[in-house]
Amino acid sequence: QVQLVESGGGLVQPGGSLRLSCAASGSIFRFNVVGWYRQAPGKERALVASITRGGSINYADSVKGRFTISRDNAKNTVYLQMNSLKPEDTAVYYCNAVDRYNYWGQGTQVTVSS
Repeated sequence: QVQLVESGGGLVQPGGSLRLSCAASGSIFRFNVVGWYRQAPGKERALVASITRGGSINYADSVKGRFTISRDNAKNTVYLQMNSLKPEDTAVYYCNAVDRYNYWGQGTQVTVSS
């Protein structure tokens, strides 16, 4: 059974940085794509960034130039480096991985506030 475990969320001031980690319970190469989504209160869950098995990367327009998705194959981990954080980035961030099935982590809270 696949497990995705997120970590790295927390409270940060505007302009600050956080790095989220998504650790998979097996090789991340089994997945066609791994992505980060976020859901703010009262809003739908939305894609933030994704990386395919082949290394293609996609970002939401709202985070381009501020967030970077990367992976460490040896650690079976995908990261989301978030810089220049804004209050509107406040949300629960979820890791998602897709092969034949769709897997979700439990989420990690990111709060950007002064």
